[in-house]
Amino acid sequence: MFLIGARNGHFAHSRNNIFSKGMNTMHDQMDEKPVLDSEGYRSSVGIVLVNDARQLFWAKRIGYEAWQFPQGGIQEKESILDALYRELEEEIGLSPQDVKVLNRTMGWLNYRFPEYLKRRNPTLNFTGQKQKWFLLQLLVGDEAIRLDKHAHPELDHWIWVSYWYPLRYVIPFKRAVYRRVLKEFLKTDFFRMAEKG
Repeated sequence: MFLIGARNGHFAHSRNNIFSKGMNTMHDQMDEKPVLDSEGYRSSVGIVLVNDARQLFWAKRIGYEAWQFPQGGIQEKESILDALYRELEEEIGLSPQDVKVLNRTMGWLNYRFPEYLKRRNPTLNFTGQKQKWFLLQLLVGDEAIRLDKHAHPELDHWIWVSYWYPLRYVIPFKRAVYRRVLKEFLKTDFFRMAEKG
């Protein structure tokens, strides 16, 4: 099964849809105990993947109409970079050689889970996410992107979108973090050189 999203916004669907609307996937699949700080925030990494056209990778969570950037928790005794590359492979099917790190956020960025979400998802037994974000440039073709390489896929569709598009469509409780991330990454030479050109 090979799931990809086309540049024009149309999706290529799998012939055998293994994804159920009833799956409880609003939280990341956690085979490991989440690493929490003293305030109950789970340590995690976020990925903004950009192509040569300066478009951003935008993906939909399985079983929901919730679109987002890839993200995932940092496991115990795992470095931030190790978590980044593990999540890159698990969620998008890419290896470290397929991307170039262009930037990263300086500090931790937090968002809190709303109470309604905790009531619906008893497994969300922590306050929210504490994240380090990375801007990655895709160095290979779109065909290298695979959403089904991991035993428990979390995403089922993806598209390339314009830079500020995610702010309009991300779930509201993540919007403030997304705004800070995008504002910070816009200062990266990769985007500033494009403006000068």
